[in-house]
Amino acid sequence: QVQLVESGGGLVHPGGSLRLSCTASEFSLDDYTIGWFRQAPGKAREGVSYITSQNSTYYISPVKGRFTISRANTENTVYLQMNSLKPGDTAVYYCAKSLGGLRTLDFTSWGQGTQVTVSS
Repeated sequence: QVQLVESGGGLVHPGGSLRLSCTASEFSLDDYTIGWFRQAPGKAREGVSYITSQNSTYYISPVKGRFTISRANTENTVYLQMNSLKPGDTAVYYCAKSLGGLRTLDFTSWGQGTQVTVSS
């Protein structure tokens, strides 16, 4: 099964920054809506940010103004730049693709996830 690959997670202090990467080797990400999701321990997976094939972007309220999603087409990569990180951002972050829908069930090719921990 074709999967996306996430990277870039780590341990960071509150107020710090991380940049997550989502890549694929078997298809072009340009053709899909790419979503970043996160799942904290004991909580449901939630969508965090999306970028459509037309490069429209969406963010959930808690991350607006702090996170930026973007494409690097020549690298077949979608980035999630996360600034001003808070302990509440601690979670495993996943990326996935859809043909346009923004519901979680519209997304496929989930990666294995990358851990983001924000702690002092």
